[in-house]
Amino acid sequence: MSSNSEKPVPQAQLRVLQLKDGEHSNTTVYRLEKGWGLHFTLGPSLLGKKVHVFTNHPLSPDVAFDRGEYRELEWHLRSAARDDDTDVHVEIVCGMAGSFNFFFLYEGGGTILEPNGSGYFLVDPVLTVGAEKQPLPLDSIQCQTVLSKCMGKLSEWEARLQVAKESGYNMIHFTPVQGLGKSNSAYSIKDQLKLNPVYQSKGRKETLNDLGKIIQKMRNEWKILSICDIVLNHSANESPWLQAHPECAYNLVNAPHLRPAYLLDRALWHFTLEIIAGTWKAHGITQNDISREQLQRVGAVLNDCVIPKLKIEEFYILDVEKIVEEFRDKALDQGPNLSLFPPGLNLEIVQDPQYRRLQCGIDMELALKLFNREKNTVAQGEDRVVLCCAELRTQLMLLNRRAREVIDSHLKQAITCIIAGLEYFWLQDGGPKWKRVTKEDSISYQYFTHPGADTCLADDEALMDSKKAAFVMAHNGWVMNDDAMKNFAEPPSMVYLRRELIAWGDSVKLKYGQQPEDNPYLWKHMKEYVTETARIFHGVRLDNCHSTPIHVGEYVLDAARKIQPDLYVVAELFTCNEKTDNIFVNRFGISSLIREAMQAGDAHTLGATVHRYGGEPVGAFIQPPARPLTPCIAHAMLMDQTHDNPCPIKTRSVYDLLPNSALVSMSCCATGSTRGYDELVPYHVDVVKENRIFKSWSDASVDFACPSIGIKAGIIAGKKALNKLHQGLGAQGYNQVYVDQVDTNIISVTRHCYNTHKSVILVAHTAFQMPKKANETGHIPPLCVPGIVDEIILEARLVQKANGPVIEDKAFIAGLPDYVCEIRQHIQLKESDMVELSEEGERNLQVVDFSSFTPGSVIALKVSMNPSTTAAILQLRTALSQFGYRMRSYSGSRLTNKQGTDFRSIVQRMSLIDINRVLYRCDAEEKDDGKAFGAYEIPDKGPFVYCGLQGFISVLQDIRATNDLGHPLCENLRNGDWMPEYIAARLLVHPGTKELGKWFQQVFGFLQQIPRYLIPCYFDAIIYGAYTIILETIWSKMSEFVRTGSGFVKALALGSLQMCGQTKNAPLPALSPNLLAPKPPCCINAETGRKEQACATLAAGLPHFSHGIMRSWGRDTFIALPGLLLIPGRFQEARYIILAYAQCLRHGLIPNLLGGGTHARFNCRDAVWWWLQCIQEYCRIVPNGHTILKDLVSRLYPTDDSLAEEAGFCEQPLEDVIHEALQKHYQGQQFTERNAGHSIDENMRWEGFENCIGVDETTGFVFGGNVHNCGTWMDKMGSSEVSGNRGKPATPRDGSAVELVGLSKSALRWLIKMHEKGFYPYDTLNKVVDGKNKKFLFHSNCSMSYCIYAVSSGYVNI
Repeated sequence: MSSNSEKPVPQAQLRVLQLKDGEHSNTTVYRLEKGWGLHFTLGPSLLGKKVHVFTNHPLSPDVAFDRGEYRELEWHLRSAARDDDTDVHVEIVCGMAGSFNFFFLYEGGGTILEPNGSGYFLVDPVLTVGAEKQPLPLDSIQCQTVLSKCMGKLSEWEARLQVAKESGYNMIHFTPVQGLGKSNSAYSIKDQLKLNPVYQSKGRKETLNDLGKIIQKMRNEWKILSICDIVLNHSANESPWLQAHPECAYNLVNAPHLRPAYLLDRALWHFTLEIIAGTWKAHGITQNDISREQLQRVGAVLNDCVIPKLKIEEFYILDVEKIVEEFRDKALDQGPNLSLFPPGLNLEIVQDPQYRRLQCGIDMELALKLFNREKNTVAQGEDRVVLCCAELRTQLMLLNRRAREVIDSHLKQAITCIIAGLEYFWLQDGGPKWKRVTKEDSISYQYFTHPGADTCLADDEALMDSKKAAFVMAHNGWVMNDDAMKNFAEPPSMVYLRRELIAWGDSVKLKYGQQPEDNPYLWKHMKEYVTETARIFHGVRLDNCHSTPIHVGEYVLDAARKIQPDLYVVAELFTCNEKTDNIFVNRFGISSLIREAMQAGDAHTLGATVHRYGGEPVGAFIQPPARPLTPCIAHAMLMDQTHDNPCPIKTRSVYDLLPNSALVSMSCCATGSTRGYDELVPYHVDVVKENRIFKSWSDASVDFACPSIGIKAGIIAGKKALNKLHQGLGAQGYNQVYVDQVDTNIISVTRHCYNTHKSVILVAHTAFQMPKKANETGHIPPLCVPGIVDEIILEARLVQKANGPVIEDKAFIAGLPDYVCEIRQHIQLKESDMVELSEEGERNLQVVDFSSFTPGSVIALKVSMNPSTTAAILQLRTALSQFGYRMRSYSGSRLTNKQGTDFRSIVQRMSLIDINRVLYRCDAEEKDDGKAFGAYEIPDKGPFVYCGLQGFISVLQDIRATNDLGHPLCENLRNGDWMPEYIAARLLVHPGTKELGKWFQQVFGFLQQIPRYLIPCYFDAIIYGAYTIILETIWSKMSEFVRTGSGFVKALALGSLQMCGQTKNAPLPALSPNLLAPKPPCCINAETGRKEQACATLAAGLPHFSHGIMRSWGRDTFIALPGLLLIPGRFQEARYIILAYAQCLRHGLIPNLLGGGTHARFNCRDAVWWWLQCIQEYCRIVPNGHTILKDLVSRLYPTDDSLAEEAGFCEQPLEDVIHEALQKHYQGQQFTERNAGHSIDENMRWEGFENCIGVDETTGFVFGGNVHNCGTWMDKMGSSEVSGNRGKPATPRDGSAVELVGLSKSALRWLIKMHEKGFYPYDTLNKVVDGKNKKFLFHSNCSMSYCIYAVSSGYVNI
């Protein structure tokens, strides 16, 4: 592993992936683009661990990719908090296309082979066309598949390929161009390194280089890229290199486990020959009887006659007597085994690796331990061994019986598969319906090549042990519902014996092994084949991808990307499992997965297919350039038809081909078709059996019988227009898609461009069945167009002009001549033959009626916003531009704020208390103001957590990440303007937020003028942009620790805003009118017109402890105050709260519940010590913080028994109040809480209202309380009469609570230091002892961990 530093660089697009301990995202697809940045950050489960992240993505594009070469990534810190690992990241700059792996481990955790987490990320290739290398986005690809073997001579290819060019395709997929085997199947390649000789003209010997010249011309002049299949799993039976290197295929030598399956295969072949010869007539089986009854007879004969005589089980069982004899000899020699029985070990059959009859064995040493034992009933020697042998024989026979049962189940499955296959071939609709049994149409697929004559089974079995066994090669094929991650040709698979393989009898399966050293020739040969393909073509299609060994695919594709760095890799997978598909996508770096529209059984499913594989939803949220990396589905190439599936004219109707193609063309992904589809070829162009050639292009009007076709053939004219539309939509950013099922047969697809807010709406009338009335429209609901129809891009329909018989062309692949595609392009709405403008709909809508829209019809409308909407959106974009969004006008010019209201300056002028109102405030806080506002509530969804912007942001952030436009919040926005109006209105009623409310009111006014489907998008952008600026402002108003802190620190600092706010019914007592500046904030009471103090208070908890008397708790306030106010730098708010509680001092305590001071409860002993601790922290943290000790405190209760006094009546410096609190504790206090009774605590016993405090001179500890009350934070009072705990504290804390002892020691030690510095005037306390006043001098003993009071000479040392 190498460790290189990757220099951080600014990225236009940045994705962030949070690493989680134990997460292996190997089945998750993450897509990126070249030039993007990728950051890995630490998730909560990895914080505090020393994590090492590795990747095989090279440091730069100049470094060659080596899949096994990893480098460690360097951690970078985003903030000044050097010890904060919440703010670190590693970075990768995506510099090359392909698939890349990452993994991480931490010290004391995983290993390189078993890391703590791992995954893959894909970087898309950058495709270019033309001599100027114009970019071709993946979503603009439209690819046509051509059967290369049907292209004729290479000299004729350009004329035939011109059909694709004139039809508007920009990519051609060629089936293999190499030499084919005897079957002429397009995928049975005989020689992977040579051009198919059928392409050669007389007297010429073209090579792959000549083909490469055509491919290059297509790219440079026609702007068409080319890809070609690579076939890695099999080669044609006739491949000459296999005869020289039989080890390259699975055969009976290198895969002896296939020997039993081969013998069964030969028996089935002989059975076929015997049926043809009439051998089984006596059993009712004849060559010409293709019936269900014959199927039953075939199954019976296979089960009763053919298969039993093979004795297949003998390859898997033991020769019992032979093994017993060996055991007997060893047992006599060794004597009885006296050791204990080996625990947990059982005797099992050891399979013979050569799979010979009756050659399986057992673990003889284990057998001797288990069965060679002493026997109490007989003497030692021969008699004992006889008994031991008998026991072993019984066990071996049991093992054989079990093995026979297993093999019997496999053979029964084989019969089931054979009969199921015959039922398909003989009887099923959609099957070939064979007429008789022949060598070509045999009883079952042949699974193996047979290098000899068809003599008898005995000769076949003898061949297995001859030199020819290496040439008995297993055919490749497909296994339905098989595990794609396992090789069905390797043990323990029984696929060949169970006859579960749908075999391709013209090709043999290649055996690679696990590494090149296992089969050097094969790996070298196939690597040369793939790299040569990559040299000529711009991409590859992985044939039979789901059966391709992953390590082989990685090896050859890595080599191909060295030749073609931006290799476009396409594949079609049949794993039936998206997660398994994703493994192949990740490991191979597949650019696009082939999907097929013809798989849809109805219009609804087809619409869902277009939706699933196409782009973002219309009205999608504006995503920031730096955002989380989210999983995605593999990029798709959606094809109207693939080349290896039935003809759509047969499976649907001829009228469906145009609308099917049109809907595919509207998908926001790569699209494709197959040659013959556009020409309306009425039969399947079979990859195996087809030998005719494609027609060439002619611009002249030609007869359908000619070997040329033109623009009027089939639906070519329509496809050309659709391809042009699809490519333009992809290139111009129409990446938002909406699919609407208008009715059973009609689908509408909208492609929308966010940049211009223009749309293209395509409506297609599908025809999955042949329409009974092809020329009638029927009832179609009108189309509501959100905007103005600028033009009709195209309207097209398939029309039958004649009804003549279909004459099959013997030489050329020809389409139906009687159907014509009528098409009109770029016309005005009033010129349409299909639709007409019904009336002007409601605002921003036009209603279009379908006047003549028959099955097979397609229409595409270009739609733009009306002028008022356009102006409103420009205003919105101008407002958003000040948030950092890269907003542009429709002309492309950069927008700047021209409204005269700079959002940032508005927020900067606000106090943090005002911003608390903007961002937060729970429902109870909001209602406490009496302004008729509460939390916003969505019907059937419930209220938001906060009334301010955070309430909306908390929901929007999840919606935005997934573009969940179906969320109730988005529905609420589309249905009305209540939410924006609420946001502005609640801010307008408060002076501190009124200016911001006006800004929102103005911007939301523009929001109301745009189409409803766009409102969630712009609403989110406004709220998110405003929220971002507000957060920046908050942090700018806080301490340097927060300003320069990590994201985690800044997030914690927001707690200061959440918990600290000003509420009407939970005020602080009025502070001293003589308090030195800065004085507390004030506001004008709108009801009385009087100036009132407007200090913030800390909520003890949201939402239940947020308002009224339950908001301000002394204990909770001063536990939280250092973190919520002092560390964030909110010194004045902290100062006012400290002084306000000081004003309420009574009995040497500060209130438990503040109650505005006049309704305070003094029923806790710890609040005063937390208060003193806060004053200490204030003096330490705040510059010149000690001056707070001189601040005047207006005593609300000058004496313990006095009524509440007005501010200014009795004033003391804070240091005197502190002194009084200490003095009261030393003197000791006993009092009954005022208003004692159930009115203030319904569960408290009367004794609980009795309070006391003091100092225990024997220990020096403060003490207080009794067993009936709760004086500390453990204040749960029992309330159940049933359980008998009413009035009983759950945790009594009477006496000296440990935290109070510590807090008192801290306070006194601090006061000593303050006194020594001259900041605190007191160093003594007075106490009356036995009626006499005594002075107590205190000083610090720093070696003590707690306070000790020693009475000596009238002084107390502390």
